[in-house]
Formats: sequence, C-alpha cells, structure tokens
Amino acid sequence: MSKQFAIPPVVFPSGGNPTAAGSNIQQRRIPTAPFQSPPSSASSIPFMSFDIGSAAASTSGSFYGGPIGSGASLPGGTGFEDEEPLLDELGIHPDQIWRKTKSILHPFRVNPELHKESDMSGPFLLYVSLSLFQLLAGKIQFGVILGWIIVSFLFLYVVVNMLAGRNGNMELHRCASVVGYSMLPVVILSAIMLFVPQGGTLVFGLAALFVLWATRVCTGLMVALLDGGDEHRALIAYACFLVYTLFSFLVIF
Repeated sequence: MSKQFAIPPVVFPSGGNPTAAGSNIQQRRIPTAPFQSPPSSASSIPFMSFDIGSAAASTSGSFYGGPIGSGASLPGGTGFEDEEPLLDELGIHPDQIWRKTKSILHPFRVNPELHKESDMSGPFLLYVSLSLFQLLAGKIQFGVILGWIIVSFLFLYVVVNMLAGRNGNMELHRCASVVGYSMLPVVILSAIMLFVPQGGTLVFGLAALFVLWATRVCTGLMVALLDGGDEHRALIAYACFLVYTLFSFLVIF
C-alpha cells in the first residue's frame, strides 16, 4: 500500500499571477557598495561610457601624424628619414671596411690616411674568415687564433711605443686595427691552402710570399701612423715578420 504525502498549496502573490511577481523582482534595485555610483546602462564597464574606437583612432592619428610610411614625424620630433642606419649606429661602416681592405690588397700603395680612424669590425670579419677556412681544413682553432691575435697586437703595441720612446703616440685600439687588417694576406693563404696539397716546396714558397706581403703592409702602416717611425723601420718590420710567420705556421701545420 503506497503512502500519500500532504503537499502544501503554492500561493502566488498579486492574485495568483507569476508574471507580475517576476516583473516586481526585476524592478528591484541592485544593492551597491557605499559611496559608489550606480552602474551606467550605456556601458558594461563602470566609468567607461565613451566610444573606445573613435578615441583610439583620434589618438593614433594625432600621436604619429599619419599612417606608417608617409614620412611622419616620431614623438621625439624626428622622422624616419632622419634616422641613421642601424650599422652606422653600431659603429659598422661597410664602405670604410671595403676601402681599408682594398688598400691592403696593394702592398706597394697602402694609404695610411684610411687607417688613422681605427675600427674593429673589419679585423673581426677577417678573424672569422680565417677561423672558418681553418675549420674547412679540419682544424678547430677559433680560440687559438683569437688568443694569438690578442697577444700579437699587445706585443706590437709594446714594441712600437718602446721604440718611439716619449714620442710614442700609437694607441692600443689603432694598433689592434692595423694588425687585424694586415691579417688579410694570411686569410688568403688559408683559403689557398684548401686546394694545395700539404707539404712540399710550393707550400713554403706561398707561405713566405704572403708573410712578406703582410709584413710590408703592417710595417708601412705602423711607420706612417707613428711619429718618428722611420728611424726604427727595420725593428718594426722584424717584429711584424715574427707575428705573421707564426700565423703562417698555424695555417700550414
């Protein structure tokens, strides 16, 4: 026998009309926090009743002065056309590097005026080229070559300034630039050695030729950039000869 439960009757207010009751509930005010204004019906975000799209368009137009590429001025007052190239801001001048490299290619017509303004971009490129050629030859010598270059220009810097005495005006940065650019014959020798069999008279003859080339170029630049360098040309040439002979041995062996 099933049990029967007594269910209380449902009483609707407002004469039994549930729709009217729902409308009364919706018309109630939503409680707000103290000292806070009620939310605006025009925007779902408090205190943001303006048109965001138009404000953004007007701001971008007034800030940059026009679309990109129209030659407009930046906030600092300068345009894109007035900005220096990125390489120039980094201190890398490809045209200057090319002129200095071409001057090294003519050992009897080296222009010392080009090398008065020192830079390390060209020597760094020659160092990377020499290291890559040695890598193609099966020799991983990145650290060795970098260490020898540093020791070489420090050695020549000390020797040259000691020979010049009180008149020595050779700066370390300029000495490093000259030694680095004079490495070009050694880099060319390293590239040629990829196609020449190891050992034999031909290899040593080529090495001697390129060492003399590098020695003459480096000596001419050192003497021209140093006050009173003509008096010590032979000693400077001997020091340069020792430096580039070591690099040629590194390439040959």
